[in-house]
Amino acid sequence: MRIRHSAAAFVLVLGIGQIARLGQAQSQQQPAAAHGMDMEHRAAKAAPGPLKVSFGDKSAEWTQATLAALPHVTLTVFNAHAKANQTYTGVPLMALLAQLGVPEKPHGNDLRLYLVAEGADGYKAVYSLAEVNPDLHDGTVIVADTLEGKGLADGGPFEIVAAGEKRPARWVRNLVSIKILTAE
Repeated sequence: MRIRHSAAAFVLVLGIGQIARLGQAQSQQQPAAAHGMDMEHRAAKAAPGPLKVSFGDKSAEWTQATLAALPHVTLTVFNAHAKANQTYTGVPLMALLAQLGVPEKPHGNDLRLYLVAEGADGYKAVYSLAEVNPDLHDGTVIVADTLEGKGLADGGPFEIVAAGEKRPARWVRNLVSIKILTAE
């Protein structure tokens, strides 16, 4: 089967590979209930640090203070895990990416760009550039630093929050790294 270079196809292929690796990893670990508790324990013990963002040979770091100094937006989303609407405040992700030269009005080969967001506990989620770019997508994606007006103490200083998703599976808590890469 030949797959054309598209963000959707790449994410699909990457997702299948991730599912296979996840299945292998879970078969080598403790039962699911114990594993879930282990993940919560690891997340709670992870030391918060700066958020590192890289694109090609450019990179930048944001601390709680430097992110707080940037213009913020407020986003109210339904969190299916909490079964409630929650109000987050943070910086639009695209505003951080643009500072590193990520195209704000992508076209052509720019649509091969995707990003991998990673939490301090190793949890990773993939977004295509089109999904985080308001020029191409209606959903808003922010790097949140507050929830209901308070810091994100339990989930680390930063979290990716994406409006329009049915459940928060790609909301990366204790966000420490975002890498912008190009699909081959």
